[in-house]
Amino acid sequence: MLLSVLVPVFNEEALVGQLLDRVAGLQLPDDLTIEIIVVDDGSSDRSAEAVREFIARHPGRPFHLIRHQRNHGKGDAVRTAMQAAKGEIWIIQDADLEYDPADIPRVAEPIIRGREQVVYGSRILREKELGRSGVLGLVTGKHPHSYVLAYLGGVAVTKWVNLLTGAALTDEPTCYKCFHRSAMKNIEIENHDFAWEPEVTMKLLTAGIRIAEIPVDYHPRKNEDGKKINWKDGIKALWTVWKFR
Repeated sequence: MLLSVLVPVFNEEALVGQLLDRVAGLQLPDDLTIEIIVVDDGSSDRSAEAVREFIARHPGRPFHLIRHQRNHGKGDAVRTAMQAAKGEIWIIQDADLEYDPADIPRVAEPIIRGREQVVYGSRILREKELGRSGVLGLVTGKHPHSYVLAYLGGVAVTKWVNLLTGAALTDEPTCYKCFHRSAMKNIEIENHDFAWEPEVTMKLLTAGIRIAEIPVDYHPRKNEDGKKINWKDGIKALWTVWKFR
């Protein structure tokens, strides 16, 4: 079975090489192979060059680089990667190392074993396991270094999804979205930006496809370190959930 790791990249020259090294070094079950599809979404830094240099140092490894000539947004980068993916299973991996690639096999495992079609990696479930209690953490679980507004925005989007669909998700905006390709057969992503995430979630749920969750680690970074999502994306996410209800 082939697992396609889909890596959207925008201005991550300092981290993308480390990320690819971790993904390439994953310990996988004997019946699972991997391909890594990197989509550079019109980066203005040396991200694409860093990926090319990494690939050159690892000849024969299953790396593929696709470039957008200009920046379109994460949704477009993910769509491009999905169109190129050959695997039966797809998982999204951001290039900023907020999520640890070591969690990829655990997130994909229920799909590999045929128990689920779609699995999301939940940061909230992991924080609850760790007993962390940042702002509002006693209620729902928050990483002590994550922005309060970003955390509350994620909670709001997740609750809104659950209210409109009857689902019981804990972390809709998570990066780690893993799909069996059959689940995405009739799903067409329309949004170009971060709103692709609530869009695909709503389309899956309204199609009757269950979304399971697995706890994953999370290492949030600050705006000055290059974090790109902001409050405007949160507002659009809420609207997108309503649009595709």
